[in-house]
Amino acid sequence: MASVTFEPGTPAPEVVGDDHLFAAWLAEAAGRRLLEVRAEGLEGKELKDAGDQAAHVLLAELLATYRPDDAVLSEEALETAADKDARLTADKVWIVDPLDGTREFSEPPRDDWAVHVALWQGGTLVAGAVAQPELGETFTTGAPPVVPPSTATRPRIAVSRTRPPAFVQALAEELDAELVPMGSAGVKMMSVVRDVADAYVHAGGQYEWDSAAPVAVARAAGLFTSRVDGSELVYNQADVYLPDVIVCRPELSERILAFIAEHGTD
Repeated sequence: MASVTFEPGTPAPEVVGDDHLFAAWLAEAAGRRLLEVRAEGLEGKELKDAGDQAAHVLLAELLATYRPDDAVLSEEALETAADKDARLTADKVWIVDPLDGTREFSEPPRDDWAVHVALWQGGTLVAGAVAQPELGETFTTGAPPVVPPSTATRPRIAVSRTRPPAFVQALAEELDAELVPMGSAGVKMMSVVRDVADAYVHAGGQYEWDSAAPVAVARAAGLFTSRVDGSELVYNQADVYLPDVIVCRPELSERILAFIAEHGTD
């Protein structure tokens, strides 16, 4: 499995100057900080809040230091009207989720949580990284993962471990697939990269930061990505609500889209 690892500390100039390497470095730095927070002995909401805040502050500081001219869209930052105007006219926009899977993060030793860092430029995602710190893995567009052939005898669909939607259960019956519960949207999308699942199909509501980085990595790895109606996933919009996504092995895409076109997602 292709992944990258950086040593802690100040990034080398070649890392800062390379969008792919810098995205991976940021994701790993936030991941290390989150592991430190997790080791402090906090529990429940205290741990959730501490993790969200620590990763957000670190990423904000690093981006302000090393990419001060770029705009940032983050789950943990309240965007003002001026911020939005700046973002929509910026050349480069970092779309980050400092801690995806806060619930799972607060339940040690669960490993199904992640850090998302993506870069949008010129109307499209140009770089991205998803760190899964407890696995010691960072998946990046700079070294696109090679998706191995599926090892499963039946398709596997990654779903929420707490609230798998009814339409995905019906889809699984249509495909003769099994459901694989796990946390974090990014972890679910990377599960397709890792041959832990073959598809992730979601229509329950998300925002740009939930999918930008994992979609960038999935695309680089050669996986199929789209909205549930088959249209392209578009980022850095005025309304950052991006409620649905499909990430799957290319050979499953037509059957998934045909099922949704016929049955919907209600």
